[in-house]
Amino acid sequence: MIMSALPIITLPDPLLRKVSKPVETVDAELLKLADDMLETMYDAPGIGLAAVQVGVPKRLIVLDVSEDDDTPRPMTLINPEVLKIDGERTRMHEEGCLSIPDFRLEIERPASIVVGYLDREGKPQELPAEGLLATALQHEIDHLNGKLIIDFLSRLKRDIVVRKFKKMAREASA
Repeated sequence: MIMSALPIITLPDPLLRKVSKPVETVDAELLKLADDMLETMYDAPGIGLAAVQVGVPKRLIVLDVSEDDDTPRPMTLINPEVLKIDGERTRMHEEGCLSIPDFRLEIERPASIVVGYLDREGKPQELPAEGLLATALQHEIDHLNGKLIIDFLSRLKRDIVVRKFKKMAREASA
């Protein structure tokens, strides 16, 4: 199977603000998209990628939070949703986003969650997640809901980041 890296859309692309549609059928075309997304994520490099970030507003995410020297553990989650949040414990983590290059932000999120999703065979699964995996899952599910890491900033700081990316986009197309 030939996998190919896809172009990643970046701020200020309005598609990043759209809520992604649920996947109706798990078929070869969807699995090829998931494989291409994994290739794109590894190539970037990143630890997670939502389909909307490659211009496909479907509820599909890929992740791999294995350490650099570990064996890769790619994950494909179709129609993921947070089923349970441990409201007691939170975790601060500096997050980056492939759609907002060279920008990082400390974000506090629940440290432990349970995510429901369909696997590559279309079977329902539940995934309890802690630490980095919980953070990455929440980050990617936010993408499916049109939410970006800059939404954790104050309005003023968010506007500054958006203006910077709009300016870069104008200069790139000039």
